[in-house]
Amino acid sequence: MTTGQATQCRNCGSDLSLELCDLGMQPPSNYNLKPEELNGVEEFMPLRALVCESCWLVQLDYFEDASRLFSDDYAYFSSFSTSWLAHAKAYAEAMTKRFGLTRDSFVVELASNDGYLLQYFKGAGMRVLGVEPSANVAQAAKDNHGIDSAVDFFGVATAKALAATHGKADLMAANNVLAHVPDIRDFVGGVPEILAPEGAMTFEFPHLLSLLTKNQFDTIYHEHFSYLSLLAVQSVLKTAGLRVFDVEEIPTHGGSLRVFCCHEGAAHVETPSVAACLATERAAGMASPEVYRAYQARVDKVKHDLLKFLIGAREEGRTVMGYGAPAKGNTLLNYAGIRKDLMHSVVDRSPQKQGRFLPGTHLPVYAPEKIDELRPDYVVIMPWNLREEIATQLAHIRDWDGKFVVAIPEIEVF
Repeated sequence: MTTGQATQCRNCGSDLSLELCDLGMQPPSNYNLKPEELNGVEEFMPLRALVCESCWLVQLDYFEDASRLFSDDYAYFSSFSTSWLAHAKAYAEAMTKRFGLTRDSFVVELASNDGYLLQYFKGAGMRVLGVEPSANVAQAAKDNHGIDSAVDFFGVATAKALAATHGKADLMAANNVLAHVPDIRDFVGGVPEILAPEGAMTFEFPHLLSLLTKNQFDTIYHEHFSYLSLLAVQSVLKTAGLRVFDVEEIPTHGGSLRVFCCHEGAAHVETPSVAACLATERAAGMASPEVYRAYQARVDKVKHDLLKFLIGAREEGRTVMGYGAPAKGNTLLNYAGIRKDLMHSVVDRSPQKQGRFLPGTHLPVYAPEKIDELRPDYVVIMPWNLREEIATQLAHIRDWDGKFVVAIPEIEVF
């Protein structure tokens, strides 16, 4: 896919006119600049989300070529979050038990990253395969866990080729990837090509309901082409001949759904949770335009409140640092126009991000030890979905009366 403007829904082809929010011109949120790039020309693109009033898929108006966003220098490595590793291990154990997986089973993960999930299935003796478009993280999966990955974007053609060489999968997983694919129909259309007749596929994705009710607008960035509800996902899956048979609400990423699907004619029995989730979404107004029209004002309030806090801290002579350099943090910082006069720097555990600079804001990224050196008055937790994990890791900032701050869903100092 090339760069351009979307005027029709990526799923059903309907015209798009209903706006969820406009976050202005923003740089690619996961591209952290090298020092020698600071004085170069930096690319900014529109970041505006629209709503399809036919299938209720929320999607970016402007899209960037996926091959540029998920390059061989991709900065996100899943294994740096201990809570995410625990989530992956629990998933592997639960799916093994639920679907009776054995050492003869074949498990495929789409967007398998650095092997954070497949390592647990491989450890149980199962045959595994990752599909990962970014070569550097795919190599990390190989180096660290001995997991082979097909370095490619998943779709119908890729799925057919993999099925021919590796066979059909008993279990497929796609965690936090469905939002990342520009051609959502081709991506989902590949699943039936490699999924065994009675196999199961799970998708995990941040729930659009949480984005709306908890004001999680910072999860909107160029890598996320779509923002998903069960209403929309069920429509996409049905087009591909897949049937939703279960759905679970899970706490990851501030509130996500785990959707189970299978071939239309498979024997998996639909649970009551599917109808219950759809009813909840409809009751929240997600199948009507009003809830979407009211969202921009809530977004603007977060921006204004964060600026008031940071300006107040500066006037009081306080030092502010950020913890974490996730994409969501860059959306927030760029929308609010934060620069080094209001935030000294950020720290991150990932060596791939340390020594670089955040896109747009150009805040330097250090190792976490920088917090002990600088002893800031406030640490703003960018990945608010990991606030408890991070606050526990950094509990020692209380020794110098340091405090934590989150901006989403509203400013909170604790």
